[in-house]
Amino acid sequence: MLATAARNARPICPRQIFQFQGCLSKKDAFRSSSGRRSAVTQAAPTIPASVDDRALITLFDEPRSGSSSSPWSHTGLFGHPSLINPRALVSLTNATLLRAQKLTDRILRARESRDELLKVVKNLDRLSDLLCGVIDLSELVRNAHPDRVWVDAANHAYEALCEFMNVLNTHVGLYEVLKAVLTDKDIIEYIGPEAIQTALIFWRDFEKSAINLPPDQRDRFVALSTEILVLGREFQRGVVTPRPPASIRPEELSGLKDQGMGVRLKLQARFTNRDLLVYPGSLQAQMIMRAAPDEEPRRRVYVASNSSTPEQINILETMLRKRAELSRLVGSESFAHLTLDDKMAKSPENVNHFLNALMDHTAPAVKGALRSLSLRKQEHLNTPPFPIIQAWDRDFYCPPEPPAPPISLPPLTLGTVFMALSRLFRHLYGISLRPVHAASGEVWHTDVQKLEVVDETQGVIGWIYADLFARRGKPGGAAHYTVRCSRRTDDDDENADRLEEIPDSRSVQESIEFEAVKRHRLPKQEGVYQLPLVVLLCEFARPSVSRGATVLQWHEVNTLFHEMGHAMHSMIGRTEYQNVAGTRCATDFVELPSILMEHFLNSPMVLSLFNPDSTTSLAQSPNHHIDPCHAIDTYQQILLAALDQIYHSPAVLDRNFDSTSEYAKLQNTRGMIPYVSGTSFQTQFGHLFGYGATYYSYLLDRAIASRVWGNVFSKDPLSRRLGERYKDEILRYGGGRDPWKMVSAILSSPELESGDAEAMRIVGHWRIEDEVGLPGRH
Repeated sequence: MLATAARNARPICPRQIFQFQGCLSKKDAFRSSSGRRSAVTQAAPTIPASVDDRALITLFDEPRSGSSSSPWSHTGLFGHPSLINPRALVSLTNATLLRAQKLTDRILRARESRDELLKVVKNLDRLSDLLCGVIDLSELVRNAHPDRVWVDAANHAYEALCEFMNVLNTHVGLYEVLKAVLTDKDIIEYIGPEAIQTALIFWRDFEKSAINLPPDQRDRFVALSTEILVLGREFQRGVVTPRPPASIRPEELSGLKDQGMGVRLKLQARFTNRDLLVYPGSLQAQMIMRAAPDEEPRRRVYVASNSSTPEQINILETMLRKRAELSRLVGSESFAHLTLDDKMAKSPENVNHFLNALMDHTAPAVKGALRSLSLRKQEHLNTPPFPIIQAWDRDFYCPPEPPAPPISLPPLTLGTVFMALSRLFRHLYGISLRPVHAASGEVWHTDVQKLEVVDETQGVIGWIYADLFARRGKPGGAAHYTVRCSRRTDDDDENADRLEEIPDSRSVQESIEFEAVKRHRLPKQEGVYQLPLVVLLCEFARPSVSRGATVLQWHEVNTLFHEMGHAMHSMIGRTEYQNVAGTRCATDFVELPSILMEHFLNSPMVLSLFNPDSTTSLAQSPNHHIDPCHAIDTYQQILLAALDQIYHSPAVLDRNFDSTSEYAKLQNTRGMIPYVSGTSFQTQFGHLFGYGATYYSYLLDRAIASRVWGNVFSKDPLSRRLGERYKDEILRYGGGRDPWKMVSAILSSPELESGDAEAMRIVGHWRIEDEVGLPGRH
C-alpha cells in the first residue's frame, strides 16, 4: 500500500478578481449560465460561517511574504523533533530497519505461544505501519521538497525500506505463521472482522508474490517482475514522446474559423512558401481540429496524433505478454484474473458484465448525439443524409468548452472555496477545518499551510498540510498523499519486541520517538490512536500583491472538492489497523468518496456556502445544459476500459496477438465512431501500466457516486442526518469492510450485497450523471 492517489489538474489562466458578493445577491442571484434566472423553490437555514471558516479566506487569499511558521517554536518535518535535517531521515531509516527486523523475528516466533498467535495480525500491521510511516513520508519529501539534499535522503530512505518490504513480501516464514492463524477457527472468531480483512490483505500479497512456488520458479517470478517494471517505465516514456508532425498545405486551411492563430498560420505558410508542419498536441493542432472546415487537415492531424513507432508497440505487447506469463506462473488464468481477485469486481468476467451493461445503457444517448452531429456535417458539406461522423469530426462539430458551474457565480478565490468546504463538512459531519501556525521547521516550503481537522465532539482528529501553489521543480497536477494512516496503538505490546537485545539500544530511540509523536487519546473513544496526516498538492497560481488572491477556474474547484473527498475519507476512516484505514481500500472503491464530493457542486444549496455572509441556502433548480457530446466521451472511456480487459486477458499469449488489430476490432464492433486506419492510440494509453486491468474502476465509482448522490443527497445535500448516515455506512470503515456491503447499506439495496455478476450488471444499468456539472460545447 505504498502508492499515492495522484490525479491530473489543468493549467490555470488568471482572471480579473471581483469582490465576492455572495450567491444571494439580489440583483443577479443564481443566474444560469445561459442568462436565464433559475427558479427559487424554497429557502433553508445554513450554519453561519465561523471565525475559523473566515480565517481560511485570509489564510489563502491575502498575499504574504515569508513563512507563516510560528517564530516561537522549532521542530522537524510534520512535528517530529528529530527530523530537522536530511541526515536525521537517514538515521531514522536505519533505526526503523532495526526495529522492523526485531518485530519480524517476534512474528516468526509466534507459534511458540497461543498469546503471540493471537497478536500476529496486529504485529504484521504494526510492521507494515513501521515501514510505511517512513516510506510514505519519504515519498512526499522526494516529490515536494525543494531542497535536493532532502530529496536525496528521501530517495535513500524510500529505496532501503522498500527493499526490506519486498523481502518480507516473499518471506516464507511469515507466510507460514499467517497461514497458521487463518486456518485456526478459534483465532478467527476471536480477532474480529476488521482484523480478518487485514489478514487477508497480507495473505493475498504473499500469494501474489509467488510464495508457494519452488525456488527456481520464485526466481523466475522476481525476474519477470523486474522485466515488467523496466518495460513499464519504457512504455510510460513512449506515452509522452512527441509524435511526428502532420504536413498541411496552406490552401487546406481556407475558411478557418479561428481568425487569430489561423491568420498567423496562413501568413507563416505564405512567407515560407512551404507546407506547414503541425505537431500533435500543439495549439495549432488543437485549432485545426476545432476550426478547420476542410476534413483533410483534421484527418491528417488526427492520424499523426495517434501514431506509434513499431518499437513503441513492441514494448507494450512485450509488457502485456510478460504480465500474462507472470500470472500463469502463480496459477492465474490471466493478469486480469490475478489483479481483480481482491477488487469489488472480483473477476474480468464481472467487469465485462458491468461494461457491457454500461455500453448498452449509454448507447442510445451516443446515437442521438452522433445523429445531431451528422446533421451538422450534412448541412456544412451539403452531403446526402446522415454522413458518418469520423474521429476527426468530433471536436469540429462539437467543440469543447471549459467546465462551468450550473449557475452564475462570482469568481471564486482559493480561500473562499476552502471556507465553503469547511462549512459543508460541518453541515454533513460536524467536522470543520481550522488554520493553525506550523512550527519553525515543520513544513518544507513557506507556501505550505497547516489545517487542523476538528470534530465538534472529539476535537482534532487529523491534519491536512496544503501545498497548493505552483513552483519550479514541483510535480504538476493534483495529488492526495497519505503521510500517516490511522490505527490503534495502546494495544501494541511493544515491550515484547525485545528491543533490549539490540547491542546499542539507543540506535532505535529515534524510531521510538518518531512513533510516539503520532499517538493521541480522543474524547469518547476507547484507546489511543495514531491520527491521520495527509498532504494536498496542487499547482494553483500563487496570490500576489499586484494580482491579489488566487481565483480558481471551475475545473480547479472540482479538483479541490475531489481531493478533499479523499482527505475526509482518510480523516473519518479511523480504523484499528492501518492497512484498512481511510483510502487504503479496493482500487475500484477508493474514488467513490472523491467523485461524490464533485456532485455537491451541482447543488445551489451547497453553492450558497461560498458566500461567507449567507445564513440561508436556496433549494433551486439550476438550468443545466445537457451536453450530448459528453455521452460520446463517456462511451469512449467505456471502450478503453474494455480494451484494458482484452489486453490483460489470456488472448495476449496467442502468438498472433496484435494490439492494434484488437483495438480496431473493438472500435468497429462495439464503438460508435469507426476506427481510423493507420492509427494506434494504445501506445498513449498510459493507464495500461499503472492501472492495468483496473481502468474500469473510475467508471464503476462514477456510476455508484451518481446513484448515491441521486438517492441519498440530491434533495437535501446539507442534511446532518444524511451526512452521518454516509459517514457511518461508508467513510468510517475505510477498507475494513466489504465495499459491496457498504454500497448496499447506503443505497438500501440488498440485491447488491453479494457483489456478484448480477450486481455488476445492475450498476452498469445506472446512468452516470456526473455530466450535469459540465457545460454544453455548443
